[in-house]
Amino acid sequence: MSTKQLKWLSYLTFFVMFFATFGGTVVSKTDSGLGCGHEFPLCHGKFIPAHTVESLIEYSHRLVSGLAGLCALAVVIAFWLYSKRRDLRMYAAMTLVFVLVQAVMGALAVIYDQSSYVRALHFGFSLIAFASALMLSLGIRRVDKAKSDFEFVNVPRVSRSFRNFTWITTIYCYVVVYIGAYVSHSDARGGCSGWPLCNGEWIPELSGGVGIAFMHRVAALVLFIMIATLAHFAYRRNLGNRELQILGIVAVTLCLMQVLSGAAIIATLNNPELYIFAALLHNLLVSSLFGVLCYLSVRVWQLNK
Repeated sequence: MSTKQLKWLSYLTFFVMFFATFGGTVVSKTDSGLGCGHEFPLCHGKFIPAHTVESLIEYSHRLVSGLAGLCALAVVIAFWLYSKRRDLRMYAAMTLVFVLVQAVMGALAVIYDQSSYVRALHFGFSLIAFASALMLSLGIRRVDKAKSDFEFVNVPRVSRSFRNFTWITTIYCYVVVYIGAYVSHSDARGGCSGWPLCNGEWIPELSGGVGIAFMHRVAALVLFIMIATLAHFAYRRNLGNRELQILGIVAVTLCLMQVLSGAAIIATLNNPELYIFAALLHNLLVSSLFGVLCYLSVRVWQLNK
């Protein structure tokens, strides 16, 4: 199998993972998680579900998630047989592992009632699977562009401080995402009304869901500042590496769009139709942002060695 074929296989896997993540968000935001009752893998005792909106949404997500698992298995086999790059093999293995983990958690969520913490963790694992598929696609694209399985390009070495700051930002981004997922899966979703103020105050009374929602807002603000700083250093101090510059610009753009989509969620809380679209956009943006940061973390580690 050629490098170009591996590239298109990774693209297909990422494409399927994108729709699996999208479908998971649709299931969550439309409360269709029990559209097939407490049964898995059957849906109300049948392979073909009843024609209700909830059951069709839930069963479609199961089918796409199953296809994502098959694609992840295919890329693991293909990259371990036909690619010698350890980083690409690692991305493929991570995609498969976390697809399986989030699939098991999804099945358990159907069979057993789970807490908001566990459901947030489910989204966190699916986020890692999505990020791994994105890193695999970006990595094999870079290798294919170099026309070689090993890339020998004379690029400047990045500093250890920039590498460490990138890692810290990526880890912190995952923490912020987990807090946001908990807000979405708990009663804290409507804790803060209005934007950018919370219930008309800079610092509201931190009780119940208000405190958690406000903590997420503050954490998101800090994340935006960190990513903006990261993008500045990526652009200004890596003039000889166009890849890092572009990744920095993409990261800060996605983060800004993420903030605006968060404001859109608050504005549409009382409009279910528009709220679903805002929430879908919010989740897809943060998934893409985390994937870009993960790939940037690996690249700065490679360029620091």
